[in-house]
Amino acid sequence: MIVQYRAKDINLSDANKAHIEAAVERFEKYSLDITRVMCNVMAEKEGVSVEFEIHIAHTSPVIINESDKELDTAIDIAIDRASKALRRLHDKVTDHKGPSIKELEVEDA
Repeated sequence: MIVQYRAKDINLSDANKAHIEAAVERFEKYSLDITRVMCNVMAEKEGVSVEFEIHIAHTSPVIINESDKELDTAIDIAIDRASKALRRLHDKVTDHKGPSIKELEVEDA
């Protein structure tokens, strides 16, 4: 998995980068084939905007935008929203497959 950062009009510290990388590593627990994660951080008039663009094989990318006055808060909220979106996608992929015909025949017998 490739993790890319892009900061516009703001400097990301090593602690912020490590925090983002630790969160991205936790995304792997959802057993999705994540190929690339792009994190865009932009300074705005009233705070900071954080965007996660998570590319997953064989599906459309998951894009999360979050704005807040503080950088750490915006990152944390964006990570929580991304985790929720990935969990929902994981549940959709695993629950979508119903029982096969052979399994139904075995239950009836």
